[in-house]
Amino acid sequence: MSFTGKYELQSQENFEPFMKALGLPDDQIQKGKDIKSISEIVQDGKKFKVTVTTGSKVMHNEFTIGEECEIEMLTGEKVKAVFQMEGNNKLVANLKGLKSVTELNGDTITNTMTMGDLTYKRISKRI
Repeated sequence: MSFTGKYELQSQENFEPFMKALGLPDDQIQKGKDIKSISEIVQDGKKFKVTVTTGSKVMHNEFTIGEECEIEMLTGEKVKAVFQMEGNNKLVANLKGLKSVTELNGDTITNTMTMGDLTYKRISKRI
């Protein structure tokens, strides 16, 4: 199953407490909470290019399954991570005390990030 496509954020849970825990300033949290971000994913075999546009902020990350890479976090900090594929529709990565699981089901992509006992969930639809 290919992740390639453009996805628009439909809903999110626990945005504010999760962003606070990450250390994002309150003004950025308030600005970001109601913006419908657009994620564009290009998959070429095990290589992925992900561009997330939220208002005027554009975050661009590239990674290859099973290889260490550098990922830009929502805070702008760059961290090392290794992405693994589970089955043919799930990407899993651990980055700096944070677990990220991205699952594709049909035209819906669900990204769940867990840090300690705090979970942030984003649901996006293919556009």
